[in-house]
Amino acid sequence: MAANTATATTTTTNICPLSSNQKPTQKITLSIFPKTHQKPTFLAQKNPTLTCKTNRSHHSSICSKNPLSEFFSSDQEYPDEVSVDFDDDDKPREECGVVGIYGDSEASRLCYLALHALQHRGQEGAGIVAVNKNVLQSVTGVGLVSEVFNESKLDRLPGDIAIGHVRYSTAGSSMLKNVQPFVAGYRFGSVGVAHNGNLINYKALRAKLEDEGSIFNTSSDTEVVLHLIAISKVRPFFLRIVEACEKLEGAYSMVFANEDKLVAVRDPYGFRPLVMGKRSNGAVVFASETCALDLIEATYEREVYPGEVLVVDKDGVQSLCLMPHREPKQCIFEHIYFALPNSVVFGRSVYESRHVFGEILATEAPVECDVVIAVPDSGVVAALGYAAKAGVPFQQGLIRSHYVGRTFIEPSQKIRDFGVKLKLSPVRGVLEGKRVVVVDDSIVRGTTSSKIVRLLKEAGAKEVHMRIASPPIISSCYYGVDTPSSEELISNQMSTEEIRDFIGSDSLAFLPFNSLQNLLGKDSQNFCYACFSGNYPVKPREIKVKSIGDFVDTMG
Repeated sequence: MAANTATATTTTTNICPLSSNQKPTQKITLSIFPKTHQKPTFLAQKNPTLTCKTNRSHHSSICSKNPLSEFFSSDQEYPDEVSVDFDDDDKPREECGVVGIYGDSEASRLCYLALHALQHRGQEGAGIVAVNKNVLQSVTGVGLVSEVFNESKLDRLPGDIAIGHVRYSTAGSSMLKNVQPFVAGYRFGSVGVAHNGNLINYKALRAKLEDEGSIFNTSSDTEVVLHLIAISKVRPFFLRIVEACEKLEGAYSMVFANEDKLVAVRDPYGFRPLVMGKRSNGAVVFASETCALDLIEATYEREVYPGEVLVVDKDGVQSLCLMPHREPKQCIFEHIYFALPNSVVFGRSVYESRHVFGEILATEAPVECDVVIAVPDSGVVAALGYAAKAGVPFQQGLIRSHYVGRTFIEPSQKIRDFGVKLKLSPVRGVLEGKRVVVVDDSIVRGTTSSKIVRLLKEAGAKEVHMRIASPPIISSCYYGVDTPSSEELISNQMSTEEIRDFIGSDSLAFLPFNSLQNLLGKDSQNFCYACFSGNYPVKPREIKVKSIGDFVDTMG
């Protein structure tokens, strides 16, 4: 990779204070460029309240002082929506992943690689905005990262600042105009934003803005943030972001870019992850997970603290607090399902967490068995933990096909459980005549679990014992995870024994909630368990809309 084009160095100042039970392991100093002029701290400038049947359509444009409506070229036709047939995974879905890079002449290419590492966080759309000579240039498209970008598209994105986004759409449709990052112009320039999370007061904010004359071009809650920045009267640019975020409620980890700055923001509860790293040439990197840092050879520095705004420009990295710091409420499902096992999320190894989840299941819900298998890929590490603790061999009893897209053509004569069979193939030699423990990360509606049990028994398994490496999911998430309504969640409607009978397994056990909290120890209070308890850290103000074809696409 090319060397950093900037030459200056400074240190991080005014680190956002943590809650009393969350102290940094070290005093953070991030050297970016050789020391030259160091501007006064930002807090001195303003004292904010410290307070797919996939039709692979792609889009590129050059944006300077352009309104959002000009972001989409009028000389090409793009479908308003692209229909999506969701696969049969029956899992909660993380809504997206974000990346930001400052200070590398190949920022967009590094961003492209980092988005590959975050592809598991969203597969419906991807985009990159790069800054070159004070102009924001963008390429977005519907599809996987490798389908949206190629060499010629990346050649259109020169510059040493870039932000990127991978997106999973909500129920109904995936619309090109909702693919981020968004870019918009306002009277002082242009701004791009990529958002992971969900704003629970989105509808109220949008209604107020529309009453005041704002015109919206997308159905994403993220566009509200751009409107709030545009109407802000404060200066400089990053204080507009602060003022906008003070009006937001819910979950947001965001990266912004303008003509000369990269800004990272995390909501005061820290629901969604966001980490900061540094490359050997001094380039600063923000990403949803550390696996993205690893791929582009950036060293992990620390998390962006809940309620913190980090501003990176030619003078270095500086920090301020968005608003009073609350007790963190980090999403526990990052450790259960969303994040890759090789990531460190909220300061904990995801691999180690999942391995211990499996060990707990083996201790608290043992059963006589001959072999332990996993529902790949998310159940593998917990299954390894179960097998190690139980002293039973772990084997690959289910093989997952990684070449099945989100759509397929079913045979004219329907085959029972076709969707599951297309993705998961049982290994008869592992299963036949065996008492099998199968470990999965969660049960949502129960439909896929029932098909898996039937698949294993048809392959000759003598007994099938389901072990779930999470507590029962009884409530919807409002903080950036696409889950069904509570009425559709099987654990909200049935007891464990009723679920066992529904899915047809010989036994069923979930990870006990109190055991999960005991494992987290003193950090337990820093996690959000709303999906397991129904106790929401920020009370939802708006009804969760889940019907097909809903206008509002509220997930980032």
